[in-house]
Amino acid sequence: MHHLIIPNTQFHLISEKPSGVAWGRRGLAGLALLTLLAAPLCAQPDQAVQDAIYADALADPAGHAFLTRLCDDFGGRLTGSPANWSALERTVAELKTLGIEARLEKFKMPGWIREQDEVTLLAPLRRPLRAVAFSYTQPHAPFEADVVDLGEGREEDLAKLVSPQGKIGLLAPNTTVPRGQYEAAAVKHGLRGILWINRVAGGQLLARTGSFKGEPMQIPLYNITQEEGNWLLRLVQRGQIVRVRLHTRSHCEEIETANIVATFPGRTADTVVVGAHFDSWDLGQGAMDNGTGTAQVFALAKVLQTRAPRNERTIELVWFNGEEQGLWGSRVHAPTLRGRPVTAMINLDMVGFPLSVNSLGYDDLLPLLERYNTSLGEHKLKQGVGNINWFGSDHTPYQLEGIRAITFGGLIPPESVRYYHDLADTIDKVDPKLIPEATAAIAALVYRLANEPGLPTDRMAAADTEALFKKFALETRMRSVGLWPFAEPKP
Repeated sequence: MHHLIIPNTQFHLISEKPSGVAWGRRGLAGLALLTLLAAPLCAQPDQAVQDAIYADALADPAGHAFLTRLCDDFGGRLTGSPANWSALERTVAELKTLGIEARLEKFKMPGWIREQDEVTLLAPLRRPLRAVAFSYTQPHAPFEADVVDLGEGREEDLAKLVSPQGKIGLLAPNTTVPRGQYEAAAVKHGLRGILWINRVAGGQLLARTGSFKGEPMQIPLYNITQEEGNWLLRLVQRGQIVRVRLHTRSHCEEIETANIVATFPGRTADTVVVGAHFDSWDLGQGAMDNGTGTAQVFALAKVLQTRAPRNERTIELVWFNGEEQGLWGSRVHAPTLRGRPVTAMINLDMVGFPLSVNSLGYDDLLPLLERYNTSLGEHKLKQGVGNINWFGSDHTPYQLEGIRAITFGGLIPPESVRYYHDLADTIDKVDPKLIPEATAAIAALVYRLANEPGLPTDRMAAADTEALFKKFALETRMRSVGLWPFAEPKP
C-alpha cells in the first residue's frame, strides 16, 4: 500500500477518537477483534430493503427541515466562528436524538477571522464599493492607490504595465490563472493589492480562499461586483485616473474546529465513507454550499438508522469543517483511515436533483455503478454513470490516500446557484424536494456499497493516483495550491 502525505498541512488532531463506553459500544475497537479483515463478503444487497430505503428517504422532509433550522438559527458557518461551533453542537444533539452516536473529532488549523473590511472608490468620485476579502488576507493600515488593468493576471499581462509599483490591479473575471500565480506576479511587479471582478452579474460577490496552504497572503485580495468592476475597467481603459482606498481588518490566527463523525459498525471492518463539508462562507446562510450536502448526510443517517443500521461493511459518515478554506477537515480525516480497508468515499458537495453518479476516473467502479443505476428501476439517473475526475472538494484527500472516490451530479437551478458564496445563499433558494430526492439516490448507493460482495478495498498505488490526476489535466492546478504530493521525475 502507498500512503501519500499531503504537503504543507498545518493542522493537528486534538482527539481522533472518543473515549469510554460510547466508543466501545459503537466504535471499531471491538469490531477489529471480532472481524477477520480478509473474510469474503457473502451477503447480497436486498432489493426490497434498498427500495424501502429509497421510498423512505424520498418521502421524508426531515433533511430539509433540519437545514432550515440550521440556516435560520445560525446563518453562515465560517470555520472556527461561534456560529459554526453552535451549529456543530446542534447537529450532534439532533443526531443523538435519532439514536445515532455522533461525535466531534477536534483539530486545529490555520484560521481566518473576518472583520469589517473596506474598499472605497476615491476618484473619479467617492463611494464605497461592494467587496469581500479572500480568506488569509492580512490586516493592514489603510492606503490609497491608483488602479491598473491586470488583464487575466499572467506574467506577460503585468509586464506590459507602465510603472505598476504601488498600484492596485483590476483582475478579469474570466481569468484561468491560479490565485497563487497571479498573486506572485503582482508581488513581483510591486502591486499593493488586487480587485478581482466577479464572474456573475447582479451585484454578486464570490467569497473564496486565498490559500489552500493557510499561509497569510502577501497583498490584499478582494472580489468586487461585476457591475462596479466593469465600470472601473472602462474608466481605466479610457485613460481616466481611478483611485481606491483599501483597509483590511480581517486577520489570520490558528483556530480549533471539529469534524462530526457517526459510525454504523458493520459485520466487517471494510468501510464506506460518506462525507459533506459542514462549513460555509459567512455572507449568507450556506444553504446551497454546502447546506445541501450537510442535510443529505443527516437524512442519510436517519434512514440508515431506521432501515439498515447493520450492514456487511462499516459505514462512516463525516461532516467536514474547513473545506472552503482548503479542504482542512478531509485532510485531517482521510489519514485516520490508514490501515483500514476502504471500499470507497462518497463526497456530497452541492448535489442537487440527482442526474448522474461519477466514478471520478476509477474504471473498476463502473460495473458497480451501472448495477446500482439499473437497480433504481423507474428512478434511474437520467444521465447515467460518468467517469470524470475533478479537483477542489473533499474527495481529493481520500484519493491522495489511494482510496477510490465517487460523487454525484445534480441540478441546482441556475437562478438559485448563482447566489452561492454570497448573502443570498439562503434556505429559500433550496427547493424542499431537493434534499429528499437526492438523499434517496445517495442512500440507495450507500446501501449497495455496504453490502455488495467482492468490491476492491486495496489502495491505489501512488503512481496510479498520479496518472489519474494527470489524465484529467489536474496537475497544474494542484501544484498551484500546494496539493501535489508526487515526486518530481528524475532527469
